[in-house]
Amino acid sequence: MGTTDGDGKKQEMLDLLTSTQIVIHDALKKLGYNEEMYHLLAEPIRTVSVRIPVRMDDGSTKIFSGFRAQHNDAVGPTMGGVRFHPRITIDEVKALSMWMSLKCGIADLPFGGGKGGIICNPRTMSFGELERLSRGYVRSISQIVGQVKDIPAPDMYTNSQIMAWMLDEYSSLRQYDSPGFITGKPLVLGGSEGREKAGAKGVTICIEEAAKKRGISLKGARIIIQGFGNAGGYIAKFLHDSGGIIVGISDVYGAIYHPDGLNINYLLDRRDSFGTVTTLFEGAITNQELLEHDCDILVPAAVSNQITAKNASSIRAGIVVEAANGPTTLEATKILTERGILVVPDVLAGAGGVTVSYFEWVQNNLGYYWTEEEIAVKLRERLVKSFNDVYDLAETRNISMRLAAYMVGVRKMAEASRFRGWL
Repeated sequence: MGTTDGDGKKQEMLDLLTSTQIVIHDALKKLGYNEEMYHLLAEPIRTVSVRIPVRMDDGSTKIFSGFRAQHNDAVGPTMGGVRFHPRITIDEVKALSMWMSLKCGIADLPFGGGKGGIICNPRTMSFGELERLSRGYVRSISQIVGQVKDIPAPDMYTNSQIMAWMLDEYSSLRQYDSPGFITGKPLVLGGSEGREKAGAKGVTICIEEAAKKRGISLKGARIIIQGFGNAGGYIAKFLHDSGGIIVGISDVYGAIYHPDGLNINYLLDRRDSFGTVTTLFEGAITNQELLEHDCDILVPAAVSNQITAKNASSIRAGIVVEAANGPTTLEATKILTERGILVVPDVLAGAGGVTVSYFEWVQNNLGYYWTEEEIAVKLRERLVKSFNDVYDLAETRNISMRLAAYMVGVRKMAEASRFRGWL
């Protein structure tokens, strides 16, 4: 589970699956579970690989590879997003399904974790090609998904339109309307108010709670957000509207920083559909340089492994709230925690999306729909409780927020597995 150098120090050459397994193992050990429980939860109970033929616009047929992982269904059906990305792997999908289980446990939802992915580059595909790919994916996994089996949702580079195509294909296969099969749908097809912004709203709620714990007022707080796509853009907007001063943002091409704050509304208006905006400005800096600028709150909302042992000692923020998947390595988490920096982990900060997906699933089953204001109240209540559960455990046990979050998240499915007699 990693390599060692001549001094015996663990290197940070850990993939997402391995690092997730390490923390789950530590969490279960802290909770008093045996090795058998770890071996049950260290991998998904079910993983499928599929091949999807798609007729391209030029008349050729291209074969795409896709995956679906269902981590643990002891608590209830699995739930989790489907991402389109050129570099996604089956191990990444496995790890992300495990994270979804943890998020469901942290937010006390009646689900296990699921995750799906297709190896493709949506930036280079036409609308029609994306539709045919989406429908082909549903046909290939239709036997193992459904509103009481496994509920897909949007993820990286997928959206409500793609969810609508998937819903239509599944309903056609089953020959009845199945709105509860998938979440993140358009409102007219049974989607929930507040779902599109739920992930960013959840991160913002965690930022607010973390600031309270550290005695920081959000009004006037200097905030850096790495990433300016769907999540990062909404987070920037929410925090800006709350009086926060966004001093730095970035995209895949670079970053911009100004100590007096950036005009967030202007930047949001100028960015493209993939969150790119820094190319419009001279004097852009690198993403790594942005991370090391002085601020009160740092929000990594881009990609994994951005804060490592190499730069953790250079981070000059009092609070780090992870909006991306795995932006801080395990060694960096240890360094930051020892420095007194509050690190709010991704499995807690990122629980907003799956929580509102749960609300959407409930509304589909009931046939009764809540207002956006009602959704916002329910989301805040659940995530504030989740944050405090994790924070209090971290303080009581004198452990990192990450380990505490994993302990809270893993306990429910471990107990459900035990009661079912699986171990």
